[in-house]
Amino acid sequence: MSAHVEEHGHDDHGHHHKETFITKYIFSQDHKMIAKQYLITGLIMGIIGVAMSIMMRIQIAWPEEANPMFEALLGKWAPDGVMSADIYLALVTIHGTIMVFFVLTAGLSGTFSNLLIPLQIGARDMASGFLNMVSYWLFFLSSVIMISSFFVEAGPAAAGWTIYPPLSALPMAQGGSGLGMTLWLVSMAIFIASSLLGSLNYVVTVINLRTKGMSMTRLPLTIWAFFVTAIIGVVSFPVLLSAALLLIMDRSFGTSFFLSDIFIQGEVLHYQGGSPVLFEHLFWFLGHPEVYIVLLPALGITSEIIATNSRKPIFGYRAMVASILAIAFLSTIVWGHHMFISGMNPFLGSVFTFTTLLIAIPSAVKAFNYITTLWKGNLQMNPAMLFSIGLVSTFITGGLTGIILGDSALDINVHDTYFVVAHFHLVMGISALYGFFAGVYHWFPKMFGRMMNKNLGYVHFWITAVCAYGVFFPMHFIGMAGLPRRYYTNTNFPLFDDLASVNVVITMFAIIGSIFQVVFLYNFFASIFYGKKAEQNPWRSNTLEWTTPVEHVHGNWPGAIPQVHRWAYDYSKPGHVEDFVPQNIPLKEGEEELQH
Repeated sequence: MSAHVEEHGHDDHGHHHKETFITKYIFSQDHKMIAKQYLITGLIMGIIGVAMSIMMRIQIAWPEEANPMFEALLGKWAPDGVMSADIYLALVTIHGTIMVFFVLTAGLSGTFSNLLIPLQIGARDMASGFLNMVSYWLFFLSSVIMISSFFVEAGPAAAGWTIYPPLSALPMAQGGSGLGMTLWLVSMAIFIASSLLGSLNYVVTVINLRTKGMSMTRLPLTIWAFFVTAIIGVVSFPVLLSAALLLIMDRSFGTSFFLSDIFIQGEVLHYQGGSPVLFEHLFWFLGHPEVYIVLLPALGITSEIIATNSRKPIFGYRAMVASILAIAFLSTIVWGHHMFISGMNPFLGSVFTFTTLLIAIPSAVKAFNYITTLWKGNLQMNPAMLFSIGLVSTFITGGLTGIILGDSALDINVHDTYFVVAHFHLVMGISALYGFFAGVYHWFPKMFGRMMNKNLGYVHFWITAVCAYGVFFPMHFIGMAGLPRRYYTNTNFPLFDDLASVNVVITMFAIIGSIFQVVFLYNFFASIFYGKKAEQNPWRSNTLEWTTPVEHVHGNWPGAIPQVHRWAYDYSKPGHVEDFVPQNIPLKEGEEELQH
């Protein structure tokens, strides 16, 4: 295997001295450059997604009030600065799509899987550099198509990010069901192709290109997380692709997979025999594993950062690996808990309740193991560590409300209220974003050869942490009071008048939190050019990526690839002068049987 890795390292990289600007920075096949492309594109999409959420929040807090910003940004959809109901639904749809798929799936997994898999397993590059490049450019193309839907006459898709039929299946249903919806489907089909190419590449690389001595039980938990995430993606993304293709056929070719007995203004349409609930099944069969496609990479990053900055071995390595595998398996058999009020047979509902509550067990294993790793550690409280601890906090608080939503009898009361919004934003959105930020702060020196400003990192963390809970904690209560989500105004319901002031508070937290993301963006881009030069191993970490030179070499190691002699978590090991022992340091006698 080692010979194969060496051969791979030198068969196609001999010409890299003659690289032009285009082959080095644009159509690059170097996994480190592709990781940066994913990161920058993900950040841009994140800015767009957050801007949409702020417009939605302003609309909910001060409905029917004229806002000159709306007129400037939304044009004809906000005449005299008053947002129309149609564009509000479109903002909900595109915001959800961008944040779930383009930021948290591609931005997080694409960046760190690309950066870390070859570096941490001791490979020269991905199994296929060309497919890796194609994967990024398909992602970029799908991003452009998704944003372009804002510039079509009838407006972007407006069926909610879950695009349930019939709104998504009948082009004449509403303005946002026309060309904008078609662009959404085309964009997602291309995105899924990108995701599948990337995932297959990650799986093959981890299985085939590990350096000598890197057994599966010596892999860092980051690589386990990326590896299993890629497998979930390969299993579940094709199901959404098939749903999108069938929906395109319903829209354009007269089929009725998802349509039946539709009346428009008293006229019966010709569709018969289809079922919108079938679409729900197909969508959520990806939709729930998608939560873990987003979360597992963040949890893997957290495992690495907490162990490194606690200066302790990660607690329960094998239990952590087992919990990742258990989460992956269980995530594919719980999708029905999104559909408890779709008329599902109560017996089937109880089955999905059981499997949903089961997934709490491996999740709890991870949470307790993080806490135990932190316990009595020599904690280094840098920004990456703070965001990792923040992730453990939101993972627990968001997960607790999942127990309520996973129970069919309790879910019916809060289904489609702000309680659901609060739950999944905390457990999925904020937790995954914290993992993303932690990863950027931790591996920035590896990506750019410079350090980010630590003090700006502290400001970024504390404001973000306070505002995230300020936004999503009160949402649980207005959800329990019955406030429905996706309504662009609640002024027609006197029942909810008392909740208006809570919505204003939530919106103020959202605006402050989003403004302070500029601190991160400034820190990020300024540090690329002006940050303090990084040493080779600034965090005194054990994994292989810190054995490569600071200057990027296409092929990662200028000489032979290091061999691995130990697992990745030998911190504060008795009998060693330093408090860390990198994986490429040979074992001493007597250490062999102590290895995990």
